[in-house]
Amino acid sequence: MCRNIRPLNNFEPPATGEEIEAAALQYVRKVGGATRPSKANEAAYALAVDRVAAATRDLLDSLVTTAPPKDREVEAAKARARAQARYA
Repeated sequence: MCRNIRPLNNFEPPATGEEIEAAALQYVRKVGGATRPSKANEAAYALAVDRVAAATRDLLDSLVTTAPPKDREVEAAKARARAQARYA
């Protein structure tokens, strides 16, 4: 599940709300132990996703770095190359 959580800091353009929400959802699913919560737990999961996403936004907004921003396409190409080497 958590393999889908990607680093979101120091990219140009910055992480989108969708990316932050997706990471929060993956985290909550992993911690909660279910990819689909029961009806009784849906509200708790939704609240947790909102709170984790807000904390993630706060974290990303407060981080400081002197490194140049990373390019998403270059990083994606590196990941594909690593996967190809791993599974080839």
